[in-house]
Amino acid sequence: MVFTECAFIVGLFLPGDSLLFAAGVVLAQHHHEHQAWWLSLAATLTAVAGNQTGYFIGVKTGHAIIARRGGKVLNPERLERARDFLDQRGFFAIVVARWLPWVRTLAPLVAGAARMDPRRFALATFVGAVAWVPILVLGGYYAAGLLDRLPWLKTVAVVASVAFFVGGTAWGIRRYRQELRKPAEEVSLAE
Repeated sequence: MVFTECAFIVGLFLPGDSLLFAAGVVLAQHHHEHQAWWLSLAATLTAVAGNQTGYFIGVKTGHAIIARRGGKVLNPERLERARDFLDQRGFFAIVVARWLPWVRTLAPLVAGAARMDPRRFALATFVGAVAWVPILVLGGYYAAGLLDRLPWLKTVAVVASVAFFVGGTAWGIRRYRQELRKPAEEVSLAE
């Protein structure tokens, strides 16, 4: 699931953060600390591979997906601005994108379509994955004890997570469908 969320546009609707945190909680309930560390390593490598795949897709076909004529979010002007932004602050943007649902999925695609330097992208995606995956998995593992001591917090966390996921996903699907109804525009980006 982490690979799909990072690599493909359908990943917009997958709950990567929640999944990683929940995996840590489940491992804690069975007292598998070493497995939480191994899961962190495996999921970090998977996230890096997913972003690299998304970048490659962006290089090959990203402009057809991103450049929508008359699109409010996805349009040729924004793609050009994204390219300028990635040239100036791309490293930091890719690292931070790991923490933002939907941006995490679109960032590699946009970086590829905007022709961000591949080495710089690879380093940024590695740093972002190392900061993202272990914090969530191990955070879930070590926070599980706190949730057991405060039962009301467990209920609040579950309700808030479900509400955020359902509401955010519905909003994301709606916005995505609105943008994709607009025709694609031919874009030529100099390398």
